[in-house]
Amino acid sequence: MTHARPETGTGSAALRRLVVVGHGMVGHRLVEALDSRDADRQWQITVLAEEPRPAYDRVALSSCFDSADESALRLPEHDPGRVGLRLGDPACALDRAGRTVLTASGDRVPYDALVLATGSRPFVPPLPGATAPGCLVYRTLDDIAAIRAAADRSTTGRGVVVGGGLLGLEAANALRLLGLTTHVVEMAPHLMAVQLDEGGGALLGRMVGELGVTVHTGTGTQQVLTDPETGAASGVELTDGTFLETDLVVFAAGVRPRDELARDAGLEVGERGGVVVDETCRSVTDPRVWAVGEVACIEGRTLGLVAPGYAMAETVADRLLGGEAGFPGADTATQLKLLGVGVASFGDAHATTPGALEVVLNDPVAATYGKLVVSDDAKTLLGGILVGDTSGYPLLRPLVGSALPADPATLLAPESAGGAGAGGGVAGLPDSAQICSCHAVTKGALTEAVTEQGCADVPALKSCTKAGTGCGSCVPALKHILEAAGVEQSKALCEHFDHSRAELFEIVAATGITTFSQLVAEHGRGRGCDVCKPAVAAILASRDSATHILDGERGSLQDTNDRHLANMQRNGTYSVVPRVPGGEITPARLIVLGEVARDFGLYTKITGGQRIDLLGARLEQLPAIWRRLTDAGFESGHAYGKAVRTVKSCVGSTWCRYGVQDSVGLAIELELRYRGLRAPHKLKAGVSGCARECAEARSKDFGIIATEQGWNLYVGGNGGFTPRHAELLACDLDHDTLVRTIDRFLMFYVRTADRLQRTAAWLEALEGGLDHLRAVVMDDSLGICAELDAAMERHVADYRDEWRGVLEDPAKLARFTSFVNAPDTPDPAISFAVEREQPVPVPGPVSLGMPQLPAADGAGAR
Repeated sequence: MTHARPETGTGSAALRRLVVVGHGMVGHRLVEALDSRDADRQWQITVLAEEPRPAYDRVALSSCFDSADESALRLPEHDPGRVGLRLGDPACALDRAGRTVLTASGDRVPYDALVLATGSRPFVPPLPGATAPGCLVYRTLDDIAAIRAAADRSTTGRGVVVGGGLLGLEAANALRLLGLTTHVVEMAPHLMAVQLDEGGGALLGRMVGELGVTVHTGTGTQQVLTDPETGAASGVELTDGTFLETDLVVFAAGVRPRDELARDAGLEVGERGGVVVDETCRSVTDPRVWAVGEVACIEGRTLGLVAPGYAMAETVADRLLGGEAGFPGADTATQLKLLGVGVASFGDAHATTPGALEVVLNDPVAATYGKLVVSDDAKTLLGGILVGDTSGYPLLRPLVGSALPADPATLLAPESAGGAGAGGGVAGLPDSAQICSCHAVTKGALTEAVTEQGCADVPALKSCTKAGTGCGSCVPALKHILEAAGVEQSKALCEHFDHSRAELFEIVAATGITTFSQLVAEHGRGRGCDVCKPAVAAILASRDSATHILDGERGSLQDTNDRHLANMQRNGTYSVVPRVPGGEITPARLIVLGEVARDFGLYTKITGGQRIDLLGARLEQLPAIWRRLTDAGFESGHAYGKAVRTVKSCVGSTWCRYGVQDSVGLAIELELRYRGLRAPHKLKAGVSGCARECAEARSKDFGIIATEQGWNLYVGGNGGFTPRHAELLACDLDHDTLVRTIDRFLMFYVRTADRLQRTAAWLEALEGGLDHLRAVVMDDSLGICAELDAAMERHVADYRDEWRGVLEDPAKLARFTSFVNAPDTPDPAISFAVEREQPVPVPGPVSLGMPQLPAADGAGAR
């Protein structure tokens, strides 16, 4: 049989066979690109994967040490009808003459075209002791599991990372999150020497050090010392004579291409490794073999970033289908957060271009460093570095090679001063400027999607062009492109109000309006709807917590859960969730909960928020249940409301040998302070007594982690459909400053967020982001801190338990009946079965015709 050459692409009657060796991010991208374009189904694709799991996002590996699990990192699955994915069956040898690949299982897989996407392996320097138990690398999910297990076994409580580049700092963050005292050893004079210059690296080192990681720069690793009895690592000796006691060493000192298959098959490799390929990513030795990603040596070098790998994958996919694509060149721009510190590097960051000029703005007080590299006539941007504040990156990176739209110093100025962070310069970019480097989407393509294809918002642009679906750093630029195209983004709350929720909040605050009727009459139209009524009710409640949520007109504005002060479950019953501040509960109160559950036949479950769910209460039972609970000292846990739910805590310094502060005491104080605070969305918090983070504080809307000097405050985290880690707002705060800062953060969020907008989405959409928030709540940049402080003090002073208020008011108690004409008659549609000795609902329709609630506010949202 005669095989058509892979590059001819069209006109072949036979289905051709493509074998992809490797299923990392770049290999996955190649298969995805080819499959989506191969409309004529010319190629049959087989993928040989070394790992026993499908492709996942290696860039986000460190998230596994927070709240993410393996499934959250998974890349989209391939169509099994089109792609044969063989997990755990790597290629062992290539037979180029016979055009087959031998796999570990002994199979020979034939090919018409072969793509090597084997990536690279971590480089472990040949040091004495470097292979001892306790010496690990940071590359795969298996490596992550090994590091976690080693940290759990650690007796020294200390970890050492060899390497201060991207991977090294990611590994350091991982060890820190695991509760280890962490050291980073870097031979270069400063961290991230490949991406940053001395000034940027120095600031990064200082900021990393302030987070508790000890940085050793300008020194190397002499040897890993081992225990004479066990042979395991016991310490690290540095070339400057420093000794670090540790039983966990992570090598993150660079990578080497995995080109063994190519070498053994006689393919040409580069001087420093990697399969030598031409501008089409085809091997210069064999026209049927291609290489992409870190294993490819292109233009004389290998590239260790995912964006160039994606560009190679797109190039090969096009060539396999008969296209004329060539590798567009390596975009080595990088934007990321390392231990919470923003870092960006793009273009000729080190000013290697002859005659290049450097414009530097270094502000050690604000902890920001910015450098722009420009041509000798100061008219063309060549590259740059940003540390601390990277808000200007979406504008500056696409400008590389283009004329500067303003004075370089102006572009480096903070957003508040009209600098690049304001984003207004996106409109001035040429159409050829690449906005999304992950998917190589230009400004012109995005503008066309808006003007020609009708994309009217960011989600539509993402769906149409894939821009913003990679690392996400270009999303702010997408918004500016929409604005530049004249697409007005409506902020109206609903059809009854032209104002946003934040604008309605300001109207209520300025006018003193206390009812929905007055607000809609004076500033809206109609009678309202299920969107605006609960939103306005929450605004009114946050402004006036002394008035009961069910008093007068307010009671009719609430949604189902708030109307009955309980979450409705799938079978029409309700949940009872008393507040257990900080998770601390006395034996007497614990017994009361057990007795109530027993006497009313309720299902009981301990929630992730450190309290106890009692499920299955009928509507008419709720007052009797809550009377017993309030008599025992319990109050509403607000599991039903858009309000502060829980402040989770670990046992802290009272009990834990690692604890450095009283996390339980602080969690109780905060939960009692903020209980009942109505907000645009539910709020959850956590307090961890040390860096081991057992309370998972960084997955909360606000989280506090104890330090030796005080408390670190993180904000804007959440779980749910789109998990996000909280960002570090301030370090080493004393108690009073911490509480005052949280007060202001919460009140600023309540005042400015949109309806049903979690703090994570609010912070992401906030102009200026975290830096602006910090300026508002800590530096009083808007001059509103006194108002925010007063608002919180009013809430604390006026708080009253909602369920106690119901029990003291016969009119409110009348709401809790299933049938008006037979108030004590149970709903016959509600029935239960028994599983694991507990009552569970029998599947069926929700009683009383009431709608089921979305999962985000149902039984799982505690």
